[in-house]
Order: sequence, then C-alpha cells, then structure tokens
Amino acid sequence: MKKINQTFLLGILAVSFISCDKETILTTSETPEEINEYVATHFPNNKIIRVVKDVNGLNKTYDITLDSNISLEFNRKKEIIEIDGSSKLPDSVIPSKIREYVYTNYPDSYITDWELEGKNQQIGLNNDLDIEFSMNGDFIRVDK
Repeated sequence: MKKINQTFLLGILAVSFISCDKETILTTSETPEEINEYVATHFPNNKIIRVVKDVNGLNKTYDITLDSNISLEFNRKKEIIEIDGSSKLPDSVIPSKIREYVYTNYPDSYITDWELEGKNQQIGLNNDLDIEFSMNGDFIRVDK
C-alpha cells in the first residue's frame, strides 16, 4: 500500500510541475541572443520595451514588446511564431510569396500581423481581413 501512495504522490507532483505557469521578466542582456538579433535585423528602428519568458508546463515562449505598438512571440527554439502590429510590418518578416499575393490582390492594403497557426501561416491586413496560407506560402482562404 505504501508503494501505491508513493506512486500516486509522485504522479500528483509531476502533474503539478507540468501545469505550472511561470512568467519571468528578462532584461535585454538576459534576452536570448537569437531574439536580440532578430529584432536588430528586422526592427532596427524599434526599441525593446519588455521581454517576458513564459513557461507553461513543457511549453516555453518569449513575448517581446517593442515601441510603436509591436509585439513578437518566439517559441522555445527562439523562432518567431507571431508578430502583431498596428502599422505596416517590414517586408523582411513576411515570406516573399505571401507579400506578392497581398501586393497583387490587395494593392491598397498592407500586412499588420503574421502568425504561424498550426501547419499554416496567417496574416492580418490593415483592412481587417485575415488571410491563411500554407507553410510554402500558397493561398488557402480569406477569413473576414
């Protein structure tokens, strides 16, 4: 019976550990170099305002807030997975096939948001349209 109680207790502790949600504010010097390089490359005129490392069980993300109302999210591998803005995003952060599609089909609009969503990419335009693309940049659908 004691062995069953120990196993049960270890199971409870494991579930508790995995389900813990912990946010840590990082300084710029504590921010992973890959993230600092991404910001310097694609957003050279923007300053990092806040960096939050969010650990939720086995999932870890880095939420970056830049001035000019831009937020970035990176996964545990320090790869960009989401960009939210209120103004035109730099061309360098949008895959060329997606940029070309928007320039051709929505010449008076621009991309304000980009996100990896499952096995697809989704962009948001300044006209409030959301457009979904495959990982290779092939058009899938428009969400209004």
